[in-house]
Amino acid sequence: MSHSGSTLVLIMAIAVLAPLLAYGVGRWLPVPLVIFEILLGILIGPDVLDWARPDALIDGLSQLGLAMLIFLAGYEIEFGKVRGDTLRRSVWAWVIALALGLGTGVLLGGGYTKGVFIGVALTSTALGTVLPVLRDSGDLHGRFGSVVMAFGAVGEFGPIIAMALLLSGRGAAESTALLAVFAALTAGAVVWALRPRPPWFSKVIAKTLHSSGQFAVRFVFLLLALMLGASTALGLDVLLGAFAAGLITRLVLTGAAPESGPEILEKVEGVGFGFLVPVFFVVTGIEFDLDSLLDGGRTLLLLPVFLLLFLLVRGGPIWFLAPRDLDREDRGGLVLYGSTALPLVVAITTIGVDDKELTAGEAAALVGAGMLSVLIFPLLALKLRARKGGAEGGVPSVESVGGAESW
Repeated sequence: MSHSGSTLVLIMAIAVLAPLLAYGVGRWLPVPLVIFEILLGILIGPDVLDWARPDALIDGLSQLGLAMLIFLAGYEIEFGKVRGDTLRRSVWAWVIALALGLGTGVLLGGGYTKGVFIGVALTSTALGTVLPVLRDSGDLHGRFGSVVMAFGAVGEFGPIIAMALLLSGRGAAESTALLAVFAALTAGAVVWALRPRPPWFSKVIAKTLHSSGQFAVRFVFLLLALMLGASTALGLDVLLGAFAAGLITRLVLTGAAPESGPEILEKVEGVGFGFLVPVFFVVTGIEFDLDSLLDGGRTLLLLPVFLLLFLLVRGGPIWFLAPRDLDREDRGGLVLYGSTALPLVVAITTIGVDDKELTAGEAAALVGAGMLSVLIFPLLALKLRARKGGAEGGVPSVESVGGAESW
């Protein structure tokens, strides 16, 4: 068997084993599935058992997994709930976090470029981890869930924009112009998505939904490919295209196939969370530089520092700008949910290491802190809100820390 084949077999074995571990451990302590995927990836990686090493094929599948993850996060955004005063507050909270993050990053990194990588990473929110927890606790479609969705959406979209502007290697004017072109393309796609679809479109979706044709699923992946292609052609990060594709897809399916939309999403999630997304997280573990982290010294010290900074840099502005109708427990829960970070941290640190702006140890410390944030912060948020009976479902089920979560 080829190297790629054996590595892929190990990755998919972990993809099967991880939910079983999440289910077993979840009876005592809900642990996000992504934690098991990354830890098992570290186990088979070069720093421990040295059974698996990524190559071009595995890296390509991993990048598709990251794109699918961001696409599904974009799809989750409900425009009717993310608007008005709450949206303005969430945008300002992220802008302030960016300013704090850049300042902190420059001080920690000892230079502007490295500081930008660290600073942008500190402003992200792992919305994909948060939404399933809210869904299973019964809060997703309530007022608290709407607020978390608004702050989380900005915490995902904002860093992607910042990456395009600050980490592209181009001048600010050129980056802004390219972003404006992409925004115009996206706006045109949104206008098209909002137009009524011809009758045959809905009929084909319904007729092929349970056949080998799968028109709707293929159409979704075409939209994703088009937006990824547009962002690549403009020299922007593909995550921007993936997120925009998720937003556009929701609009199209809501208008053309409102009754079939949830079932179509389930099929797309099956491809994403059943195959591509686990590949991304296991490969993240395989490429995790455990040796650099365990060497001690500054690198190991940075891990708890970064974890605290996620809470202060990202969570601090959220606390002060949270909507006034939230009480103390809800405000604290919002801060904790908003301070979770991992997927974009992985993406940003990968770029930083490739550009030789971040050391492997610094990247490992940031990713390790992100792992701890998605493990600790949602559990603390649930316990905090449970004091007042705010979380109807209490502790999340295994599904929320596994399957549909996968972040």
